[in-house]
Amino acid sequence: MDIRHLKIFIAVAETGSMSGAAKQFFVTQPSVSQVIKELESHFGVLLFERLGKRLFITDSGRYLSRQARIVIRQFDELEESMLNAGRTESVRVGSTITVGACLLSSLMADFKKSNPEIKTFNYVNNTKMIEERLLRAELDIALVEGQIKHPDLVIKPVIADYLVIVCGRRHRFAGQQQIKIKELEKEVFIMREKGSGTRKLFMDFIEKNGFNLNIGWEVTSPEIIKTIVMKNNCLAAISIRLVEEEAQNGDIYVIKHNEHSWNRTFSLVYHKNKHISKGMLGFMNVTQAYGNTGIITDVPVGMLI
Repeated sequence: MDIRHLKIFIAVAETGSMSGAAKQFFVTQPSVSQVIKELESHFGVLLFERLGKRLFITDSGRYLSRQARIVIRQFDELEESMLNAGRTESVRVGSTITVGACLLSSLMADFKKSNPEIKTFNYVNNTKMIEERLLRAELDIALVEGQIKHPDLVIKPVIADYLVIVCGRRHRFAGQQQIKIKELEKEVFIMREKGSGTRKLFMDFIEKNGFNLNIGWEVTSPEIIKTIVMKNNCLAAISIRLVEEEAQNGDIYVIKHNEHSWNRTFSLVYHKNKHISKGMLGFMNVTQAYGNTGIITDVPVGMLI
């Protein structure tokens, strides 16, 4: 078995066919079939179920797919570093949408100050998509606000955050010091898309308290969410870090939960088998320097009870 075996196997897993992988590698379909047979013989497991003309990857195949991507990425990194010794290092950083909106630009600016020689690629999406890219070795490290539970990923909490409910200055909740939880049932909410860590945290709270939520909007962009809140008399659950300016100038009114149920942390995430490069270490150091700073405390707020 060599690295080419694994690359062909990944191609079969991604395309779902021997012929698709054969086209990618400019070989015959029987050659691809032989590679899969050799891998199955080597590991003593069935990697694909063959039903008619279709292939279905097995649990063993899915496990090998995850691990093979890491091995291939490490091999490619080794080859690249040996061929380009002394040239520019690169790091691929992922962040969830909330982190991307409120922190990523500042983080990367600070990173470039201390690591000007390192090239960076940044990818912003929801927690689910970031997790998938880390597992496929398409990202080196990420900063996320959602929960990640995959056993192959290392999670290190680094930056404090919490959710708040926000409304516009003309909303009936604006200026109220106390709002009862049941009052939320009467309101229209803007929610992040499924796969968002912000949405999951808030929906877990809703389910725990046993009431219905009227979701009138589903939006991926924090800036659009804030605009809708201010112009359409809706409510939204959002990171406190995203509404600092609007809360301070009075365009948005902030409502906290009195039991701190929406407290969370932004966490660094990377694969457990990942080699910690200089670029990854530099990004870790920058995020840890942010610590508990940046959460506003000097604006009037309401309290959900």
